[in-house]
Amino acid sequence: MRNLATLNETKTTRFTRLKSTISDYIEKKDKIITGIEDEKRIEAQKKKIIKRLGATEKEWNDYRWQLTHRFCNIDDFADITGVSQKEIERIKEVGKLYRYAISPYYLSLIDPEDLNCPIRKQALPSAEELDPSGELDPMDEEGWTPVPNVTRRYPDRLIIKVTNMCAMYCRFCQRRRLIGETDCHTGWDKIANAIEYVKANKEIRDVLITGGDPFMLSDSMIEKILISLREIKHVEIIRFGTRTPVTLPQRITDDLVNILKKYHPIYVNTHFNSPKEITKESKEACEKLADAGIPLGNQMVLLNGVNNDPYIVRKLNQNLLKIRVKPYYIFHPKAVKGTSHFWARIEEGIEIMESLRGRTSGMAIPTYIVNGPGGLGKTPILPNYLMYIGDNRAVFRNWEGKIFEIPNK
Repeated sequence: MRNLATLNETKTTRFTRLKSTISDYIEKKDKIITGIEDEKRIEAQKKKIIKRLGATEKEWNDYRWQLTHRFCNIDDFADITGVSQKEIERIKEVGKLYRYAISPYYLSLIDPEDLNCPIRKQALPSAEELDPSGELDPMDEEGWTPVPNVTRRYPDRLIIKVTNMCAMYCRFCQRRRLIGETDCHTGWDKIANAIEYVKANKEIRDVLITGGDPFMLSDSMIEKILISLREIKHVEIIRFGTRTPVTLPQRITDDLVNILKKYHPIYVNTHFNSPKEITKESKEACEKLADAGIPLGNQMVLLNGVNNDPYIVRKLNQNLLKIRVKPYYIFHPKAVKGTSHFWARIEEGIEIMESLRGRTSGMAIPTYIVNGPGGLGKTPILPNYLMYIGDNRAVFRNWEGKIFEIPNK
C-alpha cells in the first residue's frame, strides 16, 4: 500500500497535470474578446450610425426601425466600416448577384480597424463570393418538399419556411437562393396548407418554423401559426430557428415572449458564430427567452476565418452558457455556391471537438454535424475514442489520450 507521502505526491502531480491541460487556453482567452468585453468600441460605432441616420436612442431600440433602416448600399456605410474604394467596387459587383442587408445594430459590431473582424466577414459581401464553386441547393431542399414551403427529411419532423426575410443576410447562408431582390413573407394560404400537411400526417410530432427568419413575421402572424399548430394533437414540440438574438436582439420584445410562452413546449435555436456577437443586448434577448421557460440552443456554423479555431469555439461556448444558451450543433459548412471562402476542413472540426472534450464542461460541447448532400440528413462526426470492441472487452482512449479497457459482457 502506498504511504501518505506518496499518495499526496501523486495527487499534487495529478492536479498540476490537469491545470497544464488548459494553460494554453488560459493564456489566450483574454485576447479573444466578446461583444460585452468590447462594449466601449461598439458603443462608439453605434453613436456614429445613429448620427448618420439622424436617429434617437428610442428608435435604435425599436426593431421595426432597425428593419426599415437596414443598410443595403455600400456607399451608405463604407466609411463607418473601413471599406476601401477598391472594396466598394467589388462589393457592388457582388451585390448584382447576391443581395445584402445589415441591421444598424449588427453593423455597429464591426471593427473598422480589423480587416479580419468576424462580424465583417459574416455581414459584408466579398469578391470571393464570385467563385462559382458549389451549388445553390446542395441539400436538395426542393427534392424533399412534399408541399410548398415544407422540407421533410425525417420520419417524425419537418420544417415550415414562413419568410425569406432576415435582419442580416449572412454571406454563408444555405438558402441564399431564396433571398431574391425583395422581402417576401409566405402567404397565409401557403402556411395553412403546410399546417394541413402536418395535420394529415400523424407521425409528425416536431415542427421547426424557419425561413429566412420567422421572427421577421408580426406578433399576430406568429401567434396565428402557433394556435393552428397547437390544435394538432400529435404535434408535441414547436421550434423556431432564428438569428434575431444575434443580429437584431431588439426583436425579442416582452410582447413576443408573452406570446411564445403561451404555447409551450416551445424551443428556440439561435446562431452565434463568434464571441463578438455576445453583447449586452444579445444577452438580454436570450435571458428574456430563458426567463419565459424557453430552452435555447446554438447552432454554430464552422466558418473559415471566423471560428475554425479551438480557442475561439471554447470561448464562445463557455460564454453562451453564461447567457443560458446551450451549444447544440457545430455544422460543417455546406457547399453552397458563393461561399467557398468559408469552407473548412473536417479535420479542423474534429480538432475543435477534441479540444473541448475534458477541457470544458460537457454542457459546452455541441455535436459536430455534416449534412449529407442531396438531403441525406445530419450525420455526427466524432473523434475516435473507441479503439477496439470485441466479444469480451472494449478498448478506449480518454480525452488525454490515455488507453483503458472495460469488460464487454
